Amino acid sequence: MIPRRKHNASSGSLPPPDDKNASNDYILSEGTSCERLCAALRRRLNRKTLHKRVPVTAWLPQYNAEKAIGDLIAGITVGLTVIPQSLAYSNIAGLPPQHGLYGSFLGCFVYIVLGGCRAVPAGPTAIASLLTWQVAGGVVEKAILLTLLAGIVELMMGVLGLGFLINFVSGPVSSGFTSAVALMIATSQVKDMFAISVTGETFLQQWISIFRNLHAAALWDPVLGFACIALLLLLRKIGMIKLGGNSENGPNTRQKVVTKCLWLLGTCRNAIVVVATGVLGYWFVATHGSSPVRLMGAIPSGVPHPQLPPFSYVRADNTTADFLDMVSELGSGLLVIPLIVLLEDIAICKAFSDGRTIDATQEMIALGVASIANSFVQAYPGGGSLARSVVCNGSGVKTTFNGLYTGIMVILALQFFTQYFEYIPKAALAAVIITAILFMVEYNVIKPMWRAKKLDLIPGVGTFVLCLTLPIELGILTGVIVNIIFILYHAARPKFSVEMLKTEQGVEYLMVTPDRCLMFPSVDYVRRLVTKFAGSGSVPVVLECTHIYSADYTAAKSIEQLTADFHARRQPLYFYNVKPSVCSIFEAVAKPEHFVVFYEDEELDRLLAADERLAPTKQAPLDA
Repeated sequence: MIPRRKHNASSGSLPPPDDKNASNDYILSEGTSCERLCAALRRRLNRKTLHKRVPVTAWLPQYNAEKAIGDLIAGITVGLTVIPQSLAYSNIAGLPPQHGLYGSFLGCFVYIVLGGCRAVPAGPTAIASLLTWQVAGGVVEKAILLTLLAGIVELMMGVLGLGFLINFVSGPVSSGFTSAVALMIATSQVKDMFAISVTGETFLQQWISIFRNLHAAALWDPVLGFACIALLLLLRKIGMIKLGGNSENGPNTRQKVVTKCLWLLGTCRNAIVVVATGVLGYWFVATHGSSPVRLMGAIPSGVPHPQLPPFSYVRADNTTADFLDMVSELGSGLLVIPLIVLLEDIAICKAFSDGRTIDATQEMIALGVASIANSFVQAYPGGGSLARSVVCNGSGVKTTFNGLYTGIMVILALQFFTQYFEYIPKAALAAVIITAILFMVEYNVIKPMWRAKKLDLIPGVGTFVLCLTLPIELGILTGVIVNIIFILYHAARPKFSVEMLKTEQGVEYLMVTPDRCLMFPSVDYVRRLVTKFAGSGSVPVVLECTHIYSADYTAAKSIEQLTADFHARRQPLYFYNVKPSVCSIFEAVAKPEHFVVFYEDEELDRLLAADERLAPTKQAPLDA
């Protein structure tokens, strides 16, 4: 038999309210309205709330020299990573390279105060850059306005507690999206690797254009690009070497120092390759007057002056697009980009939380304010980057204060070194991007997904294919919709356990147990199956409601029709262990004489004995 809970006080009626212990929310203050307002503010604006919403106030009083040194090393190391990445990612977004740097300093400063994860350096990311290109189409004004509006959406999601929307992007959908984006990003860099022009918005369109124009490819650009890829992969492997790991006593001091130096060499591989190829490009220009490979070109120097984001721009056909036109052109990207940025950031926070609880609401607020601030310095959307977080965590970061040093390094680069950035070969930056996203393709999740639940491959593979054949934002939205359809289908098709049991008096009855709540998508299915299980006989049916924790009006109407059907054919139907909240919903619609509830096993014998619809011969004699 199925184990059943006994009726207890928690499933009965609620006790009458106790005036002495009533909630303070219902006690009227005798003071003035101003005093009541001040009291309410004092209850909400306390130290705990301050530490929760402004996390810097929680860790700053305990800040010491040891944490400062760890943050300094981590901030400088991340700075060496973020500068070449920002230049490369702006190319993915289809924007001038300086805009990647513009989004790499102010957001770091904001995250120091509001951020909750020490290993999240805010700045441009590969996924956000690709989505920006898909949505803004390389128009600087639209990209900057997109930063402002995405920040407002992120901030409002945090204030209104809408973080649950991220949960609709399931693991398979996220894996399919990330893998498709990785291939899209690699494809977008082929034009710089081979020095050819590529058109098209989707993956297939771009590869068709690549094969059409491949005959015009240069010679030295792909040579340099593939050499940089090989060097980057080699340095990555070198950074993973750990000396003395297999010895019994562990590594000695010398081995630890060498291992740390190798790790630093692998961590700074992007900066090493960019600086080396930049020196090579400068040498070609200085000695031969030109370079055999394409270079980045002139980059404006200096930190941008704060200004309002553009609310209009001039199109290619010399027509002016106002604010509403720009919002209309940005379309679904206004929701997709904030959701994806938040999803990526919260996943990073969970990975580097060291077991601490992550406040998703605070992360939304922090990234929202950072994005709004970035829009005033002409940046495009960004967020937390997994690659930079790995570097930051491996560098011994202690607090979010490391963002100060990263931001200062970016400012120094903008102020003094942009004149040298123009000699960096585009093929080298393409190599940096390709090697960074090679490991984003999550092919390793297919085997576990196949073993665990094969149906999860449908939304995962579907999202992957849709993102490659459609614009990225439409692909992820379609993948989410497919996943929601799967959720609704499972909600509309609950599982049932059906057993033929006997009471203590020997009367047979059919026990039907659904495994989940009764809501409107599933009620007709439940009603049909219960009727099917009951058949056309007169065997009593008991609907076990232990797993039904909630219901709605549609479910109550279906129960009312179900009880009426059983009453019409004179077949007993009883409800066992119904929660009080669910019972009140059913009783509000169903007829009392039809809706019979019991909570004790002994009650079932009493109900069956008193039921006139059962023939006396159905009951076994007591001495049998």
